[in-house]
Amino acid sequence: MTVTELLRWQWDGYPRYHRSRLNLLIHIIAVPLSILGSIGVVLALVLRSWTLGVASIAAVVISMALQARGHKQEQVPPEPFTGQANALSRIFLEQCVTFPRFVLSGGWRRALRESSRG
Repeated sequence: MTVTELLRWQWDGYPRYHRSRLNLLIHIIAVPLSILGSIGVVLALVLRSWTLGVASIAAVVISMALQARGHKQEQVPPEPFTGQANALSRIFLEQCVTFPRFVLSGGWRRALRESSRG
């Protein structure tokens, strides 16, 4: 699957896999934490800072653990990964493209409102 196809696939299914109020609230905190942690890893390498590197990796790990916990609240579980490359590309694109797009398009707010009703 190309990056464009993967992004389209993620986007088309995103609302189906993100309906739980708890999962939505976890994501709105954990995804920025993941992005900041990822940026921190790069900065740590550039600055040769072990402290920043360890803290940044911890931020990413905590973010992923929180999101995994959030996804357990969903009625529809995420599609299983088909391999390491699939896992890495899906996670990277969700964190950096699909979730921010979901928030900026109003999808997150809509899903949160709908979760309050149902």
